[in-house]
Amino acid sequence: MGGGATPGGAQAGGGVERLEIDANGMRFSARAAGPANGRPVLLLHGFPQSSLSWLPVMHTLAAAGYRAVAPDQRGYSAGARPADVAAYRVSQLVSDVLALADTMQMGRFDLVGHDWGGMVAWVTAAQHPGVVRSLSVVSTPHPGALAAALSAGDPDQTARSAYVHVFRRPAEPERILLGEGGDGEGLRSMFAATGLDDAQAGEYVSLMQAPGAMTAALNWYRAMEPAEVEGLPPVVVPTLYVWSSGDAALGRKAAEGTAEFVAGRYQFAVLDGVSHWVPEEAPDELARLLLGHLGSVGA
Repeated sequence: MGGGATPGGAQAGGGVERLEIDANGMRFSARAAGPANGRPVLLLHGFPQSSLSWLPVMHTLAAAGYRAVAPDQRGYSAGARPADVAAYRVSQLVSDVLALADTMQMGRFDLVGHDWGGMVAWVTAAQHPGVVRSLSVVSTPHPGALAAALSAGDPDQTARSAYVHVFRRPAEPERILLGEGGDGEGLRSMFAATGLDDAQAGEYVSLMQAPGAMTAALNWYRAMEPAEVEGLPPVVVPTLYVWSSGDAALGRKAAEGTAEFVAGRYQFAVLDGVSHWVPEEAPDELARLLLGHLGSVGA
């Protein structure tokens, strides 16, 4: 493994490798699958998940000959967990994506993101179209479309986004999600209420119980500055946006409004009845959409 990416000494199962990647002055854990010389696809997970969320999709991408790499992002990797809230601003998260790609000598890459990873993917593709070959975003509308829905007073999206104000508070969300005893009961309840399978939820709860992990993940919300995602240039790379009608956090108005912020070729796909946790709940359908999109974009 050249360019600072080294095997992590463990297999994730089914031919998926565990990597440790030195990038941006930190060390990121990651999962990878597919031939080393395959066309690179970088997959960014959401809150409060990890690279684990992409495993089923990675298997399909690898079988099709792609090199799929899913890092545990800033705050989720034990070796990339700064204490300062400002270290989790979107500009820093985007710089991680570029640094990871550079370390792995990707050159140009196809970018996929879900939830918070989708937000980072939108900004990366808008600001750096020269390195992003194609963009695929799952669940998360373009930040401009989300802001427009909220500023217009859309009651549906306003209600869905109410939790964000709680997550930005100091200390309180940790107590809510982890509980006073740290057993993660609040997280389990959140996952159950929004449609995630108990077994998968348990894996994420265990990860969030690591020292500092829950605070680091919440710091993505606390560090969010609207000015960072205002006035982005239109996305010009070929873009696939996948939204699910059962998403508890992200409504239809912002999803449908996303098209206004994409100037390149654009596909909007709706998964009816699927919850917010699309990579876990509908991996086969998601992988089918991704393969179709990737295959339509020249290497």
